[in-house]
Parts: sequence; structure tokens; C-alpha cells
Amino acid sequence: MIDKFNVRTDLALEEKERFESDDVEISGVVLEEHYDEQKEIRITMVKIETEKGARTMGKPVGNYLTLEAPGMADDNEEIHRDISDELEKLLRRILKDHKGKQESVLVVGLGNRMVTPDALGPYVADHLNITRHVIREYGRYALHDQRMRLVSAIVPGVMGQTGMETVEIVKGIVKETEPDLVIAIDALAARNTKRLNRTIQVADTGIQPGSGVGNHRSAICQETLGIPVIAIGVPTVVDAATIVNDSMENLIQALETSEALRGVGLVLQGYNATEKYELVKELISPHLNGMFVTPKDIDDTVRRISRIVCDAINQLCVCVE
Repeated sequence: MIDKFNVRTDLALEEKERFESDDVEISGVVLEEHYDEQKEIRITMVKIETEKGARTMGKPVGNYLTLEAPGMADDNEEIHRDISDELEKLLRRILKDHKGKQESVLVVGLGNRMVTPDALGPYVADHLNITRHVIREYGRYALHDQRMRLVSAIVPGVMGQTGMETVEIVKGIVKETEPDLVIAIDALAARNTKRLNRTIQVADTGIQPGSGVGNHRSAICQETLGIPVIAIGVPTVVDAATIVNDSMENLIQALETSEALRGVGLVLQGYNATEKYELVKELISPHLNGMFVTPKDIDDTVRRISRIVCDAINQLCVCVE
């Protein structure tokens, strides 16, 4: 049954959690967790070590670091600075596993600027501290820091706008500008509504543009570009089945407190998580089965989160360790 359960999520953490809920151990997958009570920031690392683990998880072998912070979507500059600092640490941590030069960075802002939940990548690119042209023309002394990385950025748009695969555009730029590293930013989909706009995933396995809404394009990764690719993703949407499934869980809890309807709740409680989700998908199809939902304040939220991600990347590129 678990093989048929195709939950709509791009987060490796949520993939791991769904197996834990069914008491299934995954060979070749390691989970580490750290929680900062003072800052209310949880860091989780999912490390996929083997091809068998990769097939089970449906994700490539590599490291997936997840930062969860309830205050991420709030309008609070102090909280945002804390989150940005932690994100920078995660980026440095994941870069330590990649040897070789990391002096030149190409930042790719994936997504569609005209669709707010998908505009995270373009918004991040808008506020980056771009230095490549200055350093190449005048040298690092012009920026008063000899250790600063060369940073360039591109917002390639989506296939509907350009008629080209995003990876085709990025490959051409990589060939011409020869960066040492690509950092790709994109919006993702979550399984849990509580993680919407409150989670950042950093992975060293690259990214598939459009994966958040199931519109998979060719992957942007080391295999396709020939250089390391670090992916930064924030879940901004959930599918309709997830919303209904979460509502069903709340309904079951409410039924348990009712004397008259407790029997109904017990029947539904007999279904496991997989069966409940499949039941929901069947009930809402075909009209709502392909619908994705985002919070009503997504405009302000995406802009705030883009500044968090941007500040972390800017700080990362100030100093080459």
C-alpha cells in the first residue's frame, strides 16, 4: 500500500516522516535533529547515503538540511536576522563537503515573477549583492574585501515565457561565465500546512524547476551542469488533497468528543494515514485533484522570506573560508 501513496511534497523531511508514521525503517537514510529553544529554530538533516535509500525516498543521494521557524512568515526583523544567520551556517556546512574552488557563484532565481507563490527566486535575485562585474573590472580591493566571492545572477523565467528548458539557459550561462558553484532558489510544495512559508530546505543535489506544482522540468544539478549545485527551496503551496486530509484529521478528533458520533470517528480512525489520504484524493477528484492552495498574505510573506534568503547568500559570499 505504501508504494501507491504518492504524497505531494518536495521536502525530504516530510518524505522521511511519512515512513516513520507507518513504522517503516529506511535503509541508507540517516536523520539528525537539533532544536534551538531560544530562537525557536529546528534544524533537521536527512542524509540519503545509498541508491536503495534514494529509490525509497524518491530523491537523489545527498544531504537535505531543513530549517523550520514559526516566526519566518511574521513581520519581525530580529527573528528574520536569526533565521538568516542560521541559513548562512547551513549553506557553509553543506559547502564544506564540496572540494575545489568556490570563488565564483552563479545564483539562479527560478520561478515566475508574475505568479506570487512562484516568485521567490526572482525576488531573491532582485536584492543580491552582485559583484562579478565590479571585481573583474577593478579587482576585489574596489569592494574593500579581498575574500569576497564573485557573484552573478540570472532569472531565467519559465518555459511558457521563454520556450526553452531552464537548464538549457543555465547551461549556456555556465559555459560562458564558468562559475565554480550554482545556487538555485525555487518555491516548493509541502505536505503539512504548518510548514508553509515557515520552512527552508537546503540540498546539495540540485533541483527540478516546477516540481512544487508537479510540473517537472529537466533537473539543474551537477550531472547536467558539471559543477556543484546547491538548491534552496521554500514551500509556498500545498495541494487541495492535503487541506482536506488535514481537515479530516481535525474532524476525527472532534467526533471522538461527541457521544452521538463517536462511532463514526472510530471507523475513520481505523484507516491509516496512507488510506486516509488516498480516500481524500478519490473523493475530491477530478475537480479539485490538481488544485494548489497558498495563504492569502502570500504577497508580503514571499517578499519577507526572499530577503531572509538573500541576506544569507549575501553574507555567505562576503567571506570565502
